[in-house]
Amino acid sequence: MEPTNVHDPEYYHKVVDCQYACPAHTPVPEYIRLIAAEKYTEAYMVNWESNVFPGVLGRTCDRPCEPACRRGRVDEEPVAICRLKRVAADNKGDISHLLPKIPTKGNGKRIALIGAGPASLTVARDLAPLGYEIHVFDEQIKGGGMMRSQIPSFRLPETVLDEEVNNILNLGIHQHFKTYVSSLKSVLDDGYDAVFIGTGAPRGRDLSNLPGRTEGAANIHVGIEWLASVAFEHTKQIGKKVIVLGGGNTAMDCCRTSRRLGGEEVKVVVRSPFSEMRASPWEKEDAMHEDIPILDNHVPVSFVAENGQLKGMTFEKVHAVYDEKGKRSLVPTGEPHVFIEADDVLVAIGQENYFPWIERDLGIEFDKWEMPNVDSTTFQSTNPKVFFGGDAALGPKNVITAVAQGHSAAVSIDLYCQGKPLDVRPDPFTNLVSQKMGIHEWSYDSIVADDDRFVVPQASKEVTLSDRKKEVELGFDKIVGFKEAERCLNCDVQTVFTENRCIECDACMDICPTDCITFTVNGTEEDLRTRLKAPSLHLDQDLLVSNTLAATGRVMVKDEDVCLHCGLCAERCPTSAWDMQKFFYNTTKAHHGCGSH
Repeated sequence: MEPTNVHDPEYYHKVVDCQYACPAHTPVPEYIRLIAAEKYTEAYMVNWESNVFPGVLGRTCDRPCEPACRRGRVDEEPVAICRLKRVAADNKGDISHLLPKIPTKGNGKRIALIGAGPASLTVARDLAPLGYEIHVFDEQIKGGGMMRSQIPSFRLPETVLDEEVNNILNLGIHQHFKTYVSSLKSVLDDGYDAVFIGTGAPRGRDLSNLPGRTEGAANIHVGIEWLASVAFEHTKQIGKKVIVLGGGNTAMDCCRTSRRLGGEEVKVVVRSPFSEMRASPWEKEDAMHEDIPILDNHVPVSFVAENGQLKGMTFEKVHAVYDEKGKRSLVPTGEPHVFIEADDVLVAIGQENYFPWIERDLGIEFDKWEMPNVDSTTFQSTNPKVFFGGDAALGPKNVITAVAQGHSAAVSIDLYCQGKPLDVRPDPFTNLVSQKMGIHEWSYDSIVADDDRFVVPQASKEVTLSDRKKEVELGFDKIVGFKEAERCLNCDVQTVFTENRCIECDACMDICPTDCITFTVNGTEEDLRTRLKAPSLHLDQDLLVSNTLAATGRVMVKDEDVCLHCGLCAERCPTSAWDMQKFFYNTTKAHHGCGSH
């Protein structure tokens, strides 16, 4: 293998797996160490620069960082990264003096944001400190978008959402709530220098063609519309017997909300096998904990209504069959159709975009699915003045993805308004800084705790099911938060090897607790991975390979997959060939380049 190019900062960025997996590239180990040091406000602000909504995401994030966490490869469970974010949010102090200051004199540019969801609010937060005059339009009474209308209060208290939304809106943002934009042309005619569209995916998919849909319409509800009706307190009850169709997180929110509004027999019915449901594993667990059965492999056949009154639904039982390419087909089992009684049915089978208010003569091209053609890096549409982000850009995903896209769009809008090319993105500003690492002095706690992942406590089911606004998860207290933080492997503290200092004594290899260091003759990557002290099984994780060493002609190979970043190699090395260095990835500059936070 060729020597690893450690001068490319992207190498070390990739090694911090949790940060690399986060769409907003939140510096996870950095804020976890601050939590362990009881610096909760500082930990919150590290999050705020990257993911904008630490309190919201500490409760509701889809957690792409956690499957990437290397603790999950050397232990049974990854670090509870998401819930540690909540520890910082729950215990922070006053942050008002830490928020960016708005220039007394603007830069003369006006930006319109249509929709006040996470993507638009991220754009507002990034551009307001640069002197832009920001106008946000939304038909809801408050900001937050789908975070307010689709995430139930028992998962996300309104007080938490209000605080974090207002932290942005109070940055001098011009607010136009209870305002439905019915024409993009009229917005463009108002002379804005750029327009950002972050209206989400507001339309829920339905089963309009299923027999009985019209007859039972009064008791058949589209999931996201029903959740919004509950959130704004237009709907306060539901029938005792409820069917929820769908296998995603929205279906889980619908069924759990139904239990709180009077549903006594609530069932989730999904076409796919249980293991292939789109809902997060913890969402399914929470639903089942609240006595909600999930019936998989049931395909809807018809709604059943009598005299205009819904009675239930019939389903065909199927099983999954996979071809040689792994493509799934749902094949009927041949068993009789299943009838399930229901007073109400909630249809939560997906969402889609809806742009009837965008005129088709504005230079914005749409594809065959009526989605705007948007550049996936710049988020600019084919009308150079119009940008999209969040679910409105590339389809429904999640809050953290919307935030990341908002950051990218803010960079583009800033470049566009300056007349600069959009494809020249700002330098993410990455760096390695030496730490005081030695046998007697450490700049961070190098001891890796062997605790199992701690369980987040929950309020009593009897209490939470009787009050839809009672938060279920209680979060970690400070003591448990500290213990969970100690499970982090400090992946951003890198072990850096310098060949010309190595005397090939093999002391580092001998002391390594996970056998991640091997001195051996070079070879192809496939060959080297089989000859390491510990088999290198995770092929997506890079190997750190040195230049040829002078004394024996061998190379040093370190498997980043199992390195604990414990520093024992640096401690034992007699010639300081190993050094511990902290990797910095400035997410602020990486995303929006303003450097003002």
